[in-house]
Amino acid sequence: MAGVYSVTQVNSYIKNMFTQDFLLRRLSVKGEVSNCKYHSSGHIYFTLKDGGGTLSAVMFAGQRKGLKFRLAEGQQVIVKGTVDVYERDGKYQLYASEIQPDGRGDLYVQFEKLLKELEEMGMFAAQYKRPIPRYAKRIGIVTAPTGAAVRDIINISKRRNPFVELILYPALVQGEGAKDSIVRGIRTLDGMGLDVLIVGRGGGSIEDLWAFNEEEVAKAIFACNTPVISAVGHETDVTIADYVADLRAPTPSAAAELAVFDYAQFEADLEARRQKLSREMGFFLEQAKSRLKHEKLKIEIHHPQHMIREKRQRLAELSDGLGRLMEDRIDEDRRKSLMREDQIRRAMERRLESDKKRMAVISGKMWGLSPLKKLSQGYGFVTDADGRRLESVEQAPVGSRINVQLADGKLAAKVEERREAEGWKR
Repeated sequence: MAGVYSVTQVNSYIKNMFTQDFLLRRLSVKGEVSNCKYHSSGHIYFTLKDGGGTLSAVMFAGQRKGLKFRLAEGQQVIVKGTVDVYERDGKYQLYASEIQPDGRGDLYVQFEKLLKELEEMGMFAAQYKRPIPRYAKRIGIVTAPTGAAVRDIINISKRRNPFVELILYPALVQGEGAKDSIVRGIRTLDGMGLDVLIVGRGGGSIEDLWAFNEEEVAKAIFACNTPVISAVGHETDVTIADYVADLRAPTPSAAAELAVFDYAQFEADLEARRQKLSREMGFFLEQAKSRLKHEKLKIEIHHPQHMIREKRQRLAELSDGLGRLMEDRIDEDRRKSLMREDQIRRAMERRLESDKKRMAVISGKMWGLSPLKKLSQGYGFVTDADGRRLESVEQAPVGSRINVQLADGKLAAKVEERREAEGWKR
């Protein structure tokens, strides 16, 4: 059919119209911040509003360098940027390049005023904060019966501990009558003697979350005898209920994590404690057995009979030692005696050998001087009858008796004649 266009063509045409409009390329818009969310990518998504309407806006991460403060719900700001069409969704929004504060919005002013009043009353004081039970069995929930908040709480509770009892009070959490509904829910569940209450809802704009900024809700939480966990909106959303509650959770899911103990982890902890106790008991018993054995040994050591045996053994060892010492001493003396005898024997042998050599020399000399040697050579030794040596014929007159000693015997003779040698003189 003629004149029929695709969605993409229409969105492209509208975007082109926005692009050609000089005013939309660079303008400043004044309004109150609502539904502000910081994305993990660094982008900031928010809505600008006034008494007559709203305008979606975004500031990309690359433009945040000029932002000198943290954007929050209820702030009155002036946003400079470009209005353009996002073709995929077919909607227009303000692409912010610069944001400046311009006073505070009406709701934000009310929020700060009530916050200051309740703080002066001491409702935020730390001494009034009660600890959240570690092992809660019955948990009350004040929130809308439908929506992501209650589903997240139920799912996480079942996963962590299916034995925990959840009691839901279906309350209005937005719009007219919300504050009264929340107050009734808190008071009703508080009267049931539960372990802990979770009061909250999912995320939204400051208007959506305003019921949790009401003074009646804050006072109901403060007067509650049951510990209260506030779980309103997303992590960046802060309400007066968060300040009054005993514990603030950044999200309903986180509130379930804080209120419901992990049964599997609980069992694992019990098993770990059982094993630790078993090990410590085993160690204690081993120590006790060791001490008992030690004490028994001490008793045995100090027993008189044992001491007598020990003294006997010591005496026997000393006796054996003394015997061995005496034997060693005798052996040593014997060895030394044998050594001395051997030394004396060798010394005597050396002395005898030396004396033999010396006697041989002397004997040789004496033999050389001995008359017997002369006699053995044919000479004789002549003496008178009285045995006196005759050295001259004059000593032996004729007829006298003489003795002649030869090498092999003695002769007795008588002098028959005596002749003197011529020319002999003594």
